[in-house]
Parts: sequence; C-alpha cells; structure tokens
Amino acid sequence: MYDLIIIGSGPAGLSAAVYGKRAGLKLLVLEKNPMSGGQVLNTYEVDNYLGMPGMNGFDMGMQFRQHADKLGVEFREAEVLEIKDQNGKKIVCTDQGDLETKTIILATGAVHAHLGVPGEEELAGMGVSYCATCDGAFFKGRTVAVVGGGDVALEDAAYLARTCEKVYLIHRRDELRGAAVLQDELRALPNVEILYSSVVEEILGEDAVEGLRVRDLKSGDSRQLAVAGVFIAVGIRPGTELVRELTACDEGGYVLAGEDCATQLPGLYAAGDVRKKPIRQIVTAVSDGANAAVAAGIYCREKV
Repeated sequence: MYDLIIIGSGPAGLSAAVYGKRAGLKLLVLEKNPMSGGQVLNTYEVDNYLGMPGMNGFDMGMQFRQHADKLGVEFREAEVLEIKDQNGKKIVCTDQGDLETKTIILATGAVHAHLGVPGEEELAGMGVSYCATCDGAFFKGRTVAVVGGGDVALEDAAYLARTCEKVYLIHRRDELRGAAVLQDELRALPNVEILYSSVVEEILGEDAVEGLRVRDLKSGDSRQLAVAGVFIAVGIRPGTELVRELTACDEGGYVLAGEDCATQLPGLYAAGDVRKKPIRQIVTAVSDGANAAVAAGIYCREKV
C-alpha cells in the first residue's frame, strides 16, 4: 500500500515526487514513456523559467528527474489502464499489475494536435511550436505563421503581432471560429494577414523552419511563404481519460480542481496541464505538483 502514486513524470509529476518524498510519503511514480520530462523534452529552449534563462528543454527535463532520483524516488515504467475507487482506497491498474494507494496525483499532461505534414516532426523545437507564449519571444522582428481558427489561434496571432514583423494566420475554413471580439482585434492589426480556405502541405527547412508550402482549397493552387516559425494551434487534448468517470471535468476534458489540486473525489488530485486553469506553463505545472503533494500528505495524515 502506497501513500501516493503519481501518474506521469513531466514537470508536475516530478515536482510532486520531490515534495512528496521530502514529506516522508511512501510514493511511486508511474511513467509509460522511457524518459521523464513530458513536453519540455521537445522544447529547444526555455527562456521564461525563473533563474534558468535560455535553458535547453531536454536538459531541464533531465535536471528535474535527477532531483527526484537524488532523493530516492521510486519510478516504474508502466502504462495505467484504469483507476478504481474502493471505499476510499485507490486501485491503480497497470499493464504490469494492480497497485494500492491512499492517494493519486494525475499528472499525465496534454497532447497538442498535430498537422501531420512533412517537416512538422523533423523541425519540432526548431521553428515548429505549439505554444506562442513559450516561444514567441525568439521570433521578434521576424515573419511567422499561426495555423488554426479558434480562440487560441487568434490569441496567438495577436500576441505574436506585438513583436513580429508579420504574422500569417492560416485557416482551412472560409471563416474563423474564434470569438468575434478576437476576430475584430486581429483584423485591425496591420501586420496580420489571414489566409482563409488554406492548409499547410509542408513545413520547409533543413536545420530550422525556413518556410511553408500552403495550398488554397478553393483554387487548388499552392505557394510558398517565407517564415521563420510556425505556431500550430489546432487543438489540445488533456490526458484525463482515466478519471473522467471518477470526477468532474469541463467540456474540454480538463479536470475541475482548485489551487490545492483536489478533485471532487477525495484522495485524487490533478496537477499540471490536465487541470482547468488560465495558464499552462512549466512554472504552473511545477507549482501544481507541489500543491498536490502537500494536499495528498495532509489527506494521508488525516486518514490515519
């Protein structure tokens, strides 16, 4: 019987592991991937984490893991198949057997939807980004593109237009889906060009993004755009499938939990990108992990 099982070992899960271990909890971290770190591993450079400007994302993920290893945190590579709540006791069913625990922290992160075009995977972190607030500062004074037509895409385009020379907004439909106020704001910006009924066919470049091949869906014509970066905002899916029948989630699948990360199910906590909140960044994930671990420790003591 564990005091705490943490599912996922990105920044939120590793932060929870450090705080939980220091609090004396008997804990286990389950990670289905061969490496800890989560999405940060694919980030070329992190420039907004306090005290670590210009940090390579992969190195940051490794440092987070090394901190947990130094404290003797137990890790296991396993995929969680189901979570059961049995009279307050939690059963975590994995592909390697079942585990019992008093509390669970869900830190499975979120997955950005991809375009699935040539060059996307090869140039990820080298001009291909899924987070304008994370990476936009690297493209100051340059030309970039945003792909998408919802609120996030419109917000990203407006954000990038503040510092970039020009921003293309590429949307596959003939009208945007985002809020009307965002559309009005975007159309008023002189350095934003909206390409309707258009799709990206290929992201071009060798060691970094150099351009896009874009096809007009109405005419069928293709052309190349010279851009230094492309920000893909076509959707995001939180990894909350395991708990959607156990606790409340919003319409997007994000877990409803407060600043202590406690869900409606006692003993279950949600930390990082799975939790409904206004900002999803490394720093907020680390904060969630700490809060969730502290709350789990209090829960365990009160149940003794």
